[in-house]
Amino acid sequence: MIEKEEILFPHDEIRETQDQVILQVTKALKNKQHLILNAPTGLGKTDATIPATLSFALKNNLTVFFLTPRHTQHKIAIESLIKIKEKYNKDFLALDLIGKKWLCLQENVQTLSSSQFSEYCRSLKEKELCDFYNNFKRKKTFVKDFIKQIKNKNPFHVGQVFNLCSEEKYCPYETCLTLAKDAKIIIADYYHIFNKSIRENLFERTQKDLSNCIIIVDEAHNLPGRIRELLTKEISFYVISQAIKEAKSLNNQEAVEYLNSLGNILSNLAKEKMNIQDNEVLIKKTDLVKKINYYEEVIESLEECAKEISETKKRSFAGSVSKFLRAWIGKDDGFARILSKGFSKSGQPFISLAYKCLDPAISTKEVVDNSHTTIMMSGTLSPTEMYKDLLGIDKPLLSEFKDPFPKDNRLNIVIPETTTKFTERSSDMYKKIAKLCANLVDSIPGNIAIFFPSYRLRDEINIHFQDLCSKTIFFEQQGQSKSEREETLERFKKYKKVGAVLLGANAGSYAEGIDLPGDLLKAVIVVGLPLAQPNLEIKELINYYDKKFQKGWDYGYIFPAIIKSLQAAGRCIRSEKDRGVIVFMDMRYAWPSYSRCFPKDWHIKITKEPEKLIKEFFK
Repeated sequence: MIEKEEILFPHDEIRETQDQVILQVTKALKNKQHLILNAPTGLGKTDATIPATLSFALKNNLTVFFLTPRHTQHKIAIESLIKIKEKYNKDFLALDLIGKKWLCLQENVQTLSSSQFSEYCRSLKEKELCDFYNNFKRKKTFVKDFIKQIKNKNPFHVGQVFNLCSEEKYCPYETCLTLAKDAKIIIADYYHIFNKSIRENLFERTQKDLSNCIIIVDEAHNLPGRIRELLTKEISFYVISQAIKEAKSLNNQEAVEYLNSLGNILSNLAKEKMNIQDNEVLIKKTDLVKKINYYEEVIESLEECAKEISETKKRSFAGSVSKFLRAWIGKDDGFARILSKGFSKSGQPFISLAYKCLDPAISTKEVVDNSHTTIMMSGTLSPTEMYKDLLGIDKPLLSEFKDPFPKDNRLNIVIPETTTKFTERSSDMYKKIAKLCANLVDSIPGNIAIFFPSYRLRDEINIHFQDLCSKTIFFEQQGQSKSEREETLERFKKYKKVGAVLLGANAGSYAEGIDLPGDLLKAVIVVGLPLAQPNLEIKELINYYDKKFQKGWDYGYIFPAIIKSLQAAGRCIRSEKDRGVIVFMDMRYAWPSYSRCFPKDWHIKITKEPEKLIKEFFK
């Protein structure tokens, strides 16, 4: 076991629960085990795990990868490393690494998909048309001095490296890869490790091996969904029609014929497989493959078309079609093939075909099995047994820690008077929810955040709520940029004395990505249950998990919804000094099938007179 004085703590005092977290982390490291760690929000998991793993890595010549789902979380990790270096004067190189396209100095590349950007970048480099890449490769003496300058001032936020590269006209990504060779800890995104092609390229370029890496996955409750998205491929009439335009612009008649044929095949499949009332149906691999003559030749033709397009444009739809066709002939187990039809927002009919991933362990198991140690951590990794199953981790250490913060600082309430259940939705129900929310807002001094299952439901309920609410209302807008979100939150914070209301959605970034400690947020109200729409993909997910774990309904439907609710609720209590109220507003939260999912130490109170409890709490 690593002694406490051997660990590089960024703070002088570590609470007892943090000590227990560190003990579990060091035990896993010493025994080359994997760890699933459920510890409450605000505990300081990052400040506990980074020093412990970095200490072990430095002594055993390993590399730590600290993976996060959002760029904003990179900053927290880098600041922890800066404190470690300042306090202990330890000599180690840290790297903050984000996606390649976000590090590109070419204009307007951020709108491209990852695969489109990859094609565009490759084409520029092959034709020697990227000055930033060329400068980095040709000015070797100057680059060497530049790298040395960065190392001397390390750790750096990636934004600082980006700005320095911009001034010198050097490729930021190539700069980061050069730094990564000597880095002992790399703050990165999920896809750098769990996307196999990205991982293999990164490790080849940086001369690293997975067996010599410690992987820390922060906010790991996001990982199953992110991996399923990563391994899912889809095409539609729109993509095919855009690919046809590309092929015509090149006078590539062969590709035009292949794409027109593919469009007709989709249309015929919809006629053959779907009744008038059907919006989506399951189909087999062979349903498509048998209808495409010379399948491999079609793919190769579209790949060639995409290569030509990338010489003049940043994106290629023909390339998207070829990638889909390659994915389609992949494995059956752990995937669902779904044919869908409907109408777009503009009213245009569409048909789409999707190869949906159901099993994230297809990607995660390989990484975990081959790493020195993988640590999955979050404030909502409960039940830990579920994540062991979903991520394919054999015999991990499972650690769950209770909330160490004062119980008197939190009031948890379920109000069982309303519901957002689909069959119960009506104008009268929305009015009732709005009235309850308005009454709660009047009872709570200070700022309040209210999260709804969707933006649409929020807006339907707000029609009534805005006339009843006595406080200023702020809205989370879909598609807000980072700067717009920050501006909204800064204005919201200024109302902390008189109080304001922030209306968001469980599917949005505010429900998981904001931090409003102290008196900046006095309550969170979670309206309804954010259950996934029971479409064909969710039904297949439930069936798959039922077949594999005999827990399809829990793993595929109930637990994901409760975890979203708990994440939203977690915005309220961020430290041992915070005081606040958390309200779950839906009768289903009182049902045993859902109430069993709450943390045992939350002591939920079910009441139809919440104002009385709230006024008593804040007295």
